[in-house]
Amino acid sequence: MDAADSARRAQLLASVPSYRLCIGCGACSATCSAGQFTQFNIRRIHTAFNCGQTDTLAEQLDSCMLCGKCMLVCPRGVNLRSLIIRMRQLLAN
Repeated sequence: MDAADSARRAQLLASVPSYRLCIGCGACSATCSAGQFTQFNIRRIHTAFNCGQTDTLAEQLDSCMLCGKCMLVCPRGVNLRSLIIRMRQLLAN
């Protein structure tokens, strides 16, 4: 984690401040429609992004349908739709 480039994470936190509220409970992953049919797992994606392990994340993020079910169950009110969109943008650069 110490060797990870934290610039992308800082950009993500700046553009989606509610991301700081995430406690990693996994409620988002449990309700995810895409996760039921693919290997998509929001919780794993968050962890990999924070650790700088972004090699395969762009492909995984494309599985998200942006339906918003994850936002409905998040106990902390994290704006997961904006988070996914911003992650896609940061990984495209």
